Amino acid sequence: MDRIARHVFLRFDPDLDRLDKDKKLLDGLSAVVLVENTLWVAGDETTRLERLSREGKDVYAGHVAFPLSDYLTLPAGEKEEADLEGLDVTDGYLWLVGSHSLKRSNPKPGKPVAENRKRLSSVESDGNRFLLARVPLRLQGPVQVLEKELEEEGARRVAGQLRGHAKGNDLTAALAEDKHLENFLAIPGKDNGLDIEGLAVAEGRVFVGLRGPVLRGWTTLLEVAVTKDDSAPSTLRLKEIGPDGRPYRKHFLDLGGLGVRDLCIDGDDLLVLAGPTMDLDGPVTVFRWCGGGKPKEESLVFGDALQTVIDIPFGMGNDHAEGMTLMPPDTKGRRSVLILYDAPSEERKKSRKGEAALRADVFELP
Repeated sequence: MDRIARHVFLRFDPDLDRLDKDKKLLDGLSAVVLVENTLWVAGDETTRLERLSREGKDVYAGHVAFPLSDYLTLPAGEKEEADLEGLDVTDGYLWLVGSHSLKRSNPKPGKPVAENRKRLSSVESDGNRFLLARVPLRLQGPVQVLEKELEEEGARRVAGQLRGHAKGNDLTAALAEDKHLENFLAIPGKDNGLDIEGLAVAEGRVFVGLRGPVLRGWTTLLEVAVTKDDSAPSTLRLKEIGPDGRPYRKHFLDLGGLGVRDLCIDGDDLLVLAGPTMDLDGPVTVFRWCGGGKPKEESLVFGDALQTVIDIPFGMGNDHAEGMTLMPPDTKGRRSVLILYDAPSEERKKSRKGEAALRADVFELP
């Protein structure tokens, strides 16, 4: 069910796109959310948020970067990537989540065998990956800006993040005692270890999707709720919402062996962008979990209870769908989602000389 309705073009500042001599921002975009005229995106090898503004029907430009360190405390400082994998906007906040995953070093072509063997044995923890946070938004003309602290109409909003450190946070500490997930916290994300990808927030509940682990073909969504620490307004704490006082609920979904790549709330439903776990090419599908945006208790959802909404095209070694956001209805009331790709093909990056542009796809929802 390939329903490409149209293309949307994202134009980035060439200087901000160039992360170093070998890396570019638009080659690693991993999260996206659209709110009116503002498109927020994040790259998985930065410690920034990127803002684009609507310029015409299907063009977003005016690229501005917002360093996370201006609003949050980065456990590992600005030099280590945050590996942001999910964005959402609700109640005047921009929410963000890091992968919470470990990483294994990758062998490099041309290096000695002994050195590459050593790299494959090296597992590291980037402290900035353990971010679950929210930052206040303020409307400035037609677009949004981030604020560390904001008071509007007598209400005070403060940037806050889940209590943590360079080796984990309150969520990973709780999962370390979970019978389904505890054994996967010490496994790198690309090895089917714990790997958060996807974020959706609604009515006080925060849903994070796991790309891994996939347990005998079943993927996991975690549902949490947070509250401010009265003694430290910039610190968020988990509420006890699960069975036996657990600070999370688990929802198991039969996605046919796929893991979560992103999430979107659509009314009472939850849209799930699903793709291969680990470092694989393969099928990418958007599923609809009816009622998944408001589950009353922990869930286990078989495949026949999930609607297959869209089959997303994918490439071999490129065009990996990573981000999804709802688009406003068109003039005929038709609804759609924008899909953003990691490792985009050269065809997607074709632009005029001196530009840093990317083509995203918009798919109609049935």
